[in-house]
Amino acid sequence: MAGRIQSLWRHPVKGFTPERVESATLTVGGFFPCDRIYAVEDGPSGFDPAAPRFISKQKFTVLAKIAAVARARTAYDEASGEILVRAEGRPDLAARLTDPAGREAFAGWLAAFLDGEASGPLKVVQAPGHRFTDHPQGHVSIINLASVRDLEARIGRPLDPLRFRGNLYVDGWPAWAENGWIGRTLSLGEAMAEVFKPIVRCVATHVDPATGERDIEVVKALHDNFGHLLCGIYVSVTGGGRIAAGDAAEPAA
Repeated sequence: MAGRIQSLWRHPVKGFTPERVESATLTVGGFFPCDRIYAVEDGPSGFDPAAPRFISKQKFTVLAKIAAVARARTAYDEASGEILVRAEGRPDLAARLTDPAGREAFAGWLAAFLDGEASGPLKVVQAPGHRFTDHPQGHVSIINLASVRDLEARIGRPLDPLRFRGNLYVDGWPAWAENGWIGRTLSLGEAMAEVFKPIVRCVATHVDPATGERDIEVVKALHDNFGHLLCGIYVSVTGGGRIAAGDAAEPAA
């Protein structure tokens, strides 16, 4: 069961461009650093920054609703709080998401880019310590690359693993072994984590992250080939520490 962390990714704005990082420090009970700290409401969601709570992803501009979101390329600077967003045919925008005016500017740029595909109005939301994960206990997500490759082989088409929007991508585990690891402890670099649940996949995975087109019915392919809709696992951090690309990732003895 010995595996290695092949890569680490964060998604500062829910639904938008994944950003690769070389290392991260996990904390007990904490989320992946700088992951899903902002979201963009597609019409009023009921989110209250003074009393943040879990809200369905369907209330936000995410790939499951709007495939075109993948064509807006974002890059977030954690130190300054500034986001840079680009898209073909649109002017670049640099806006500080830590500032109300910057959040309004990003929402305005996005509304013009989506040009009616969103229900709107759009609003960037956030709250200190809150994360816009797809599951309220989805602290850190892990994708087994062997599982992705197995699905790829069954459908006879290449699958970019970034369709699954994980935090850690691991090589070396047997395909689909992770589906039976609920409650099991994993050693991840210097950190430890307990497997909370497998990740049930949705139509967001149908979107090619490079083109923003819905081109492969991944959910149907999972059901037809394996009889389930799972790909990846959520884990809760039980022992803090640094993790990095190349580190060991394996079930604890």
